[in-house]
Amino acid sequence: MGYRAARMAGLAVLAACAWGAWRLWEHRQGQPLPAAAPQAPGEELALASRAAVLMDYQSGRVLYAKNAEEPLAPASITKVMTLMLALEAIQQGKASLADEVVASERAASMGGSQVWLEVGERMPLRELLYAIAVGSANDASVAVAEHLAGSEGAFVEWMNRRARELGMRHTRFANATGLPPEETGGAGPHAASAYDLAVLSRQAIRTPGLLEMVSTWEFTMRPQGLRKPVLYNFNRLLKRYRGVDGLKTGMTQQAGYCIAVTAVRDHLRLIAVTMGAPTAQAREQDVRTLLDWGFRRFEARPLASAGQEVGWAEVARGQPRWVPLVLAEDAYLTVERGTRLEVDLAPELPRRLQAPVRESDRVGVVRLVRRSDGQLVAEVEVRPRVASHRAPAVTLIGREWANFLKALAPVVAGGR
Repeated sequence: MGYRAARMAGLAVLAACAWGAWRLWEHRQGQPLPAAAPQAPGEELALASRAAVLMDYQSGRVLYAKNAEEPLAPASITKVMTLMLALEAIQQGKASLADEVVASERAASMGGSQVWLEVGERMPLRELLYAIAVGSANDASVAVAEHLAGSEGAFVEWMNRRARELGMRHTRFANATGLPPEETGGAGPHAASAYDLAVLSRQAIRTPGLLEMVSTWEFTMRPQGLRKPVLYNFNRLLKRYRGVDGLKTGMTQQAGYCIAVTAVRDHLRLIAVTMGAPTAQAREQDVRTLLDWGFRRFEARPLASAGQEVGWAEVARGQPRWVPLVLAEDAYLTVERGTRLEVDLAPELPRRLQAPVRESDRVGVVRLVRRSDGQLVAEVEVRPRVASHRAPAVTLIGREWANFLKALAPVVAGGR
């Protein structure tokens, strides 16, 4: 029986260690994606925009930069933050796409791009979010801000707080639209750097529902009413550049022509931000130049495959008692074409889980480490391949009896 007590004590220690590792890993999941600091470009590209950044989505590494940290007017790229906060609130259960939003006099008075909200008009939050994502509607942006935070001013405080959380050091928002503060009565300045907007874009891409909205080409407002304005996306690159599926254009006299774009090809997702282009044509050409350069020079190298088995875990009171642990998704690393790369897998896995366990549960993480220098290059979450339900009482009793006999066997053998 002394053997069994020692065995149980050892298992308890292992379980405690696994629980601590799990809590640390779980905490990290709620943190924003880390982003690398801007890096000096290896070559000079011909860009008309005042500032520009090309970022690798996977790692946050800046692949190309021009005046990346200069605060400039972001125009309607601002609405990426507005959309992201709304969708985060929905994800957290603080709002619903079905919420009825009532247009205030202030919201209805917004100029520029709009969907002509009338004072007191009621509209589902979902329609207003599409009006922002597709039609860049200023009136919809203010209506959403007021609905979520009580006032646009309170929403702006929320925007700036979230920007600080993401490490956007050269950003200050004055409104939810991107209109010049002097036109909206807000307290300026209203500015962001190209690097900060790339960081924001990277986080926004992770937000459930956002890419679906900003990649929509055509959206009809008020489908049940008499007035049915059809909105078409201002981001013409959705139709003109292979792989583009977001994010947002912007233009004011002060800001010039701006854009935050993301495109994916062969598992390589890039984010391009340009600010202060003199014309819409120059803006599009600059984005094409950045993306063409990025896709030509870099590739997404496969490191591990979804479903790859990385270990097993015992499920306390579970049936089955043991479950295989697998990678939840494919892992890729952005590298320059022709780069030689060898990686090792460093799993951080629990030895013991508690029933019930679902196939969708995140139970661990595998770190992919570059063999040459030990540098972390990627992380992939781990899930059970199969579910494990609570075992019936008779099964649990049988297990305890088997454990007892197993622990007793050495004692009996020693007595002989």
